[in-house]
Amino acid sequence: MGNTNTKGKKVAVVVGATSKWQSDGRNTMLAHGKHLDDSTLPVGVRWGVGGAIAQRFAKEGFFTVLTTRAASNAAALADAIREQGGDCMIVELDLSSEQSVATAFATIRAEAGDPDVLVYNAGYLEGRDLPPDQELLEYISVEMFDTAQHIASRGPFLVAKEVLPAMRKRGEGSFFFSNNSKSLRGKKRYTGESLYYPRVMMRTLAQVLTEEYSELGVHVANVVIDGTIDSPGTRALPKLQNRPELVMNPEKIADAFYYLHTQDRSVWTHELQLTPYSTKPSY
Repeated sequence: MGNTNTKGKKVAVVVGATSKWQSDGRNTMLAHGKHLDDSTLPVGVRWGVGGAIAQRFAKEGFFTVLTTRAASNAAALADAIREQGGDCMIVELDLSSEQSVATAFATIRAEAGDPDVLVYNAGYLEGRDLPPDQELLEYISVEMFDTAQHIASRGPFLVAKEVLPAMRKRGEGSFFFSNNSKSLRGKKRYTGESLYYPRVMMRTLAQVLTEEYSELGVHVANVVIDGTIDSPGTRALPKLQNRPELVMNPEKIADAFYYLHTQDRSVWTHELQLTPYSTKPSY
């Protein structure tokens, strides 16, 4: 949907290019009960990490593919990228459907080309709407668990199968995961949090792909974003009012992803932890 890569640019695909905390996102509606006005916010933070990454790679000359469940979610982001002089297209993608993943990447290959960079940034909010007296795992429905598994484990597996063969044949490419601190250790789920422990599988998948594909020229990295990301919905949360030191700038996070892509192979970073206070690469 949108422009095709007529200029033959390198291709960056952002899976989950929009944010559940954007002005009309699912979490924004859950937390605030209404859409928010984002017109006064910097364009780099309006769509969270996914939007910032898409804008960063587009500014660097990549043809950027924005995937989202519904094209309307990314329409304003696509407009912003084009206003900045970049090229992009929107492709609808439902990570719970193997057919949707296959169809989406067939479209990407036909209209944009094989990805040079793939950033897996898909998120979910299953579990966040449970009340305080239902924090225990026994209250998580099978449907919630299935969604978490689809997004955190099965989805990236399906996406990897779509893009890694071409990267392997070329002997180059970047496959990056946007993850969170729950991927490092299983922890109790508190009220307002998603069912995040399946993200341990995402980190493990990144480690497996690192072992398998690094020697073939493909840079795989798991990026742990350990903090609250600035966006319309999070900025409006009472607990973050007047506490800018606790909020992470998505543009800085996008810089880290671009840095990973431009690293020389001899110093590839395979895990990067980002916090409001520091970055800590792990080799």
